[in-house]
Amino acid sequence: MTRRVVVTGMSGITALGNDWPTIKARMQAGETGIARMSEWDDKYDLRTRLAAPVPDFSLKTRFNRKQLRSMGRVAQMAVAATDDALEMAGLRNDTALFEGGRLGIAYGSSFGSTPPVLGFTRLMEHGDSNAITATSYIQMMSHTAAVNIGVLYGITGRIIPTSTACTSGSMGIGYAYEAIKYGKQDVMIAGGAEELCPTMVAVFDTLFATSVSNDAPEATPRPYDVKRDGLVIGEGAGTLILEEYEHAKARGAKILGEIVGFATNSDGSHITHPASKTMARTLQGALDDAGLSGSDIDIVSGHGTATDHGDIAESEATRAVFDRAVPIHTLKGHFGHSLGACGAIEAWLGLEMMRESNFVATANLSEVDPACAELDYISGNSRNIQAEHLMSNNFAFGGINTSLIFRFDGY
Repeated sequence: MTRRVVVTGMSGITALGNDWPTIKARMQAGETGIARMSEWDDKYDLRTRLAAPVPDFSLKTRFNRKQLRSMGRVAQMAVAATDDALEMAGLRNDTALFEGGRLGIAYGSSFGSTPPVLGFTRLMEHGDSNAITATSYIQMMSHTAAVNIGVLYGITGRIIPTSTACTSGSMGIGYAYEAIKYGKQDVMIAGGAEELCPTMVAVFDTLFATSVSNDAPEATPRPYDVKRDGLVIGEGAGTLILEEYEHAKARGAKILGEIVGFATNSDGSHITHPASKTMARTLQGALDDAGLSGSDIDIVSGHGTATDHGDIAESEATRAVFDRAVPIHTLKGHFGHSLGACGAIEAWLGLEMMRESNFVATANLSEVDPACAELDYISGNSRNIQAEHLMSNNFAFGGINTSLIFRFDGY
């Protein structure tokens, strides 16, 4: 017997704001979070000078120094998003639930915080451990977000860390959904986070996958566009509170949406080059899990990183599964590629747009690349769509693919 999984809280931290009204207003005004990082000039040997940083972020007014000392920036953003999501769900002070073992965490990032790594580098190069503190490893470990959330709130349920690069956030949501669906937990904190660091940028820069439109940050990245020249790295966090339907109903929680399908697989072929055939299997797997057909999906939230191979492979996989020009957009033109956070942020904002029946256009998409498969790419102006089902897809290094299907019917 399986159980229904609903969303009762959601929030995030982004380059355009930390709440839906602010983000929506800025997107409607044509703004993006992309900026030229002048501070990188003469400091880092990188082709790109572009990123999508979260401005003016701090948790010092919300938590004390003792609570924050084990958290680097990525864990702090995860905590901020989670705190707001728990508040929305009406669970922020539910100590009995936190300590009862039936609330768990599935949360991910590509990496932890990178500044503490410098202390260990110094040890290896010079034998000097003076820069290493008692919390250095805690801040840099890949599951830093999940465990810091758990310790802060005293959560005793299962913890599922997901560190799968660009699918870390969506994988966290998917595994949380399955934990509730199959009766292992009643409530899950799910999502992903990432902090901006030149090392993350360098990964893609060395692959010639970053945008070098350094003097035109407002016009890049350009997902699915014929003139795209690469991705822009961002940062942020996104958290969903997932709950078993009857559990949520019994306590009178407001239901914001429902997860009805999830699938994940591996290309098993190449570390960095996407494979449309196995990507398509993931999309079909999510449909099968939800008991839906392609005609039931009203809109697709695409990965859309604005890389040459990625956009084409994704579009081919989408067309192969739907066999029609399904409406599709991506948010990476607005927020850049926030790696482990992107799937969670896109899930959160996708649900917000479903609830308002209006979906923002893909930023900077003016002429679809003819090499991309024939789909209904939303560009120019936002689109009014009464969407009951949204599919949200993400794809990561290592050939790790995820697909989530959300349902909204007014509740």
